[in-house]
Amino acid sequence: MAEPDPLKPTYVYKLTPSTTPPPSPLPSILPVSPLDRSSGFIHLSTSLQVLNTLKFFFPSDPKVFVLRIPYSGDVEKNIRWEDPKAEVCGPRGGEGMFPHLYNGLKLGEDEVDSVRVLERDLDKEDGWEEALKNAEGWLVY
Repeated sequence: MAEPDPLKPTYVYKLTPSTTPPPSPLPSILPVSPLDRSSGFIHLSTSLQVLNTLKFFFPSDPKVFVLRIPYSGDVEKNIRWEDPKAEVCGPRGGEGMFPHLYNGLKLGEDEVDSVRVLERDLDKEDGWEEALKNAEGWLVY
């Protein structure tokens, strides 16, 4: 049996705001965010990138839905690792390249293995850090 590749993630993650919860059960194709539609791909994060994605794109959200997607099969084949655009959210040093899914904007029940809700205390500056502690063991590289 081959050794796991420490540079290859086990999962990638899609974050969606509480205003657009994923339906349950998941359909074969989820609605696409305006950002993803205008970009022509689905923006994803590794577990190591989730915290800053929350801070930059969900600064005032009380909760966010996180979709866990196995990095294998068709998903892996259709991922491009790309630099984030600094003009959108400023430099994101140390985070490396981000996974972008180029598969015709299809993300649904066949790609997502589970969904988690992250809730934070809006009165705390480190609210997202605290919320991520509740996802330890689920949010893995």
